Amino acid sequence: MKTVAEVVLARRDDPNPALSFEARSWTWAEVVDEMVRRAAILTELAPEAPPHVGVLLDNTPEYLFCLGGAALCGRVVVGLNSTRRGDELARDIRHTDCATVVTDAEHRRLLDGLDLGKAAVVDVDGEAWRERASAVVPELPTTAPSPEDLYLLLFTAGSTGAPKAVRATHARAARAADSVMGFQPGDVLYCAMPMFHGNALFSTILPAMGAGAATALRRKFSASAVLDDVRASGAVFFSTVGRALAYILATPPTPDDRDHKLRFVLAPESATSDVDAFQERFGCPVVSGYGSSENVIIFLPQPGLPKDALGVPEADADVAVIDPETGEECPPARFDEAGRLRNADEAIGEIVSRNGLGRFEGYYNNDEATAQRTRGGWYWSGDLGYRDADGVFYFAGRTADWLRVDGENFAAAPVERVLASAPGVTGAVVFGVPDERTVDDQVMAVLEVADPTAFDPEEFDAYLQSRRDLGTKWTPRYVRLLSRLPLTATNKVDKTWLRRERWDGDGRVLWRPDRKGPLRPLTEADRAALADAIGHRGRVT
Repeated sequence: MKTVAEVVLARRDDPNPALSFEARSWTWAEVVDEMVRRAAILTELAPEAPPHVGVLLDNTPEYLFCLGGAALCGRVVVGLNSTRRGDELARDIRHTDCATVVTDAEHRRLLDGLDLGKAAVVDVDGEAWRERASAVVPELPTTAPSPEDLYLLLFTAGSTGAPKAVRATHARAARAADSVMGFQPGDVLYCAMPMFHGNALFSTILPAMGAGAATALRRKFSASAVLDDVRASGAVFFSTVGRALAYILATPPTPDDRDHKLRFVLAPESATSDVDAFQERFGCPVVSGYGSSENVIIFLPQPGLPKDALGVPEADADVAVIDPETGEECPPARFDEAGRLRNADEAIGEIVSRNGLGRFEGYYNNDEATAQRTRGGWYWSGDLGYRDADGVFYFAGRTADWLRVDGENFAAAPVERVLASAPGVTGAVVFGVPDERTVDDQVMAVLEVADPTAFDPEEFDAYLQSRRDLGTKWTPRYVRLLSRLPLTATNKVDKTWLRRERWDGDGRVLWRPDRKGPLRPLTEADRAALADAIGHRGRVT
């Protein structure tokens, strides 16, 4: 086993292109020189255990330099999600014991007034940082990390309402660097997915480092800019997640759509229709499949699989669909002539790995969540699915109170707290409902208000826009209005009932046909169209 420090140092004298960003470019030798300088700075800023460095930046060269610098000096990079706000962001920083938060002028304002615990905030746009970076002597640290040492903490979301920080050691990250997927020096990999997420790190940044290929870095994803950037950089690959393909396809076709050097695109969790349309329009293969930040269960797509299938497990992986109540394996799925799932009640269960526990490195500072994931010596994914008689897996939703929107995981509780504070709202329930185009979720809120007929959607949206702590993915697409939330016998809100009814129960229901547009009434025609779009997938919520 090796470390990411060794991967970095293998590029120290490499004259090949390594990085392009906006109007600048760097060779690998120049990039590693910057990484060595950041190692000295990070050692100075976080000298004591745990030497955790939170990074709150867009995709910039500074993020990459800090990743390499941390690897060299044994610091742990905490990828801070820049879409989180307020106390939720502060909680992430405190939970991971960050000694330092590296940020810039744009993101620093998100930290104003927050309780960050012992974390010191450092602004890379400030004069002090620039002086350090230029003045420090680029010498290697005297000690090196070991493969078993922690390198990354990457946030996901869990069923308890609190995000979980997934541990990734040097060994795991170095394996990703070795998975070069046929890349070589001179190749360019385009990266627009956020670097606080495993998708960017494990599919683009680390493989480029391992292969000696270059990365064309974009500050933020822009659907209208992707193909222009790909053409300008000569990129042979890019990775997406969630609905990114759909957003790219929504841009107007041009005569240059097939004028590129792309060999393939990685697009997990994309709708089959979007994969097909992308391949047809841009003439480029798309690989989907399934994976997670925990790195335990991976499904590989194969030619000829049914539409909407996740794929099949890796060789030698013992993956099953388990009834979480009985611990027994669920029977195979049966389908009707139209491909609709006939036995959802018995076929759908939780996707479980029965021999991959050694790949899971646990959650940081959350033994309870780690134990829940690993109960009985198995790895429980938290995802629902079903498997056909040929061993092909399908996705059927997610367990407990968490959602995944556009590839971003988050818990319902923080959203509920924001919505419940809206004027006239006395209670709020939030859960995921199927996205009609992808395997991801859309946000549905059920609000308790005195008079549903008097609810003003424009006033509600104005309130949401005023909340700094509302995550960028949290705005509800569906809003159901009730004068009283249903309760269980123990006076708890009956979420199971609300999930089952979705938008089909009583009460006034509003929705956003355009996710970024205003709320309007959900009509019977809308309900029929939604049912037709999602019903064939056997999706449950």
